[in-house]
Amino acid sequence: MLAPDLDKYDEEQVRLMGEMCIVIDENDKRIGADSKKTCHLMENINKGLLHRAFSVFLFDSQNRLLLQQRASEKITFPDMWTNTCCSHPLSNMLELVEENQVGARVAAQRKLEHELGIPPDQILLERLNYLTRIHYLAPSDGMWGEHEIDYIFFIKADVDLKINPNEVRDYKYVTPEELKAMFADSSVPMTPWFKLICNTFLFKWWAKLDNLEDEKNVETIHRLGFDDKKKN
Repeated sequence: MLAPDLDKYDEEQVRLMGEMCIVIDENDKRIGADSKKTCHLMENINKGLLHRAFSVFLFDSQNRLLLQQRASEKITFPDMWTNTCCSHPLSNMLELVEENQVGARVAAQRKLEHELGIPPDQILLERLNYLTRIHYLAPSDGMWGEHEIDYIFFIKADVDLKINPNEVRDYKYVTPEELKAMFADSSVPMTPWFKLICNTFLFKWWAKLDNLEDEKNVETIHRLGFDDKKKN
């Protein structure tokens, strides 16, 4: 049975709210699992509930970044522009694997196909370039929000797209200058995690896209938007 507070939302998005996210502590240690719905309710987030996530930044051979605009059907952050793909590893055998970030890589490959129709053979796991993790908290509205430790992956690939309209309203490839112009336009809604990453790391990493080894920081969890005392 659907919970009464989900009756007004899109049926497919409600179904996805039943997926089991990986619940973690502030050091990214797994402590359990709970539904996507439970993990995204601000009532629980305000009590400290934290889950694992990933964000993919996909660049084409011209070094343009693929952005998506989240579908209107989305329960959290609908209609907002964001990076290529953002979602969660699930609490299952494959996506729980922590060695070499395999679980997050598998989840990224799965969701790139689900949201954007990118064939898995165009997103090989070993080509997902893991850079670091960020920890942030962001309300969506009075009921929903995000509280995640987010694995950041870069990949450079020319891919085929078959957009899932239930997930993605629109998409575009942008240069750094075009993305900065979007940020300067107050009429363009942007997801809070995308803003945080852009304001701290993205443009520096983008400038070194073909040589990112020196930019990797696989041990640190960057606390973005928190008090200085919470930062690693």
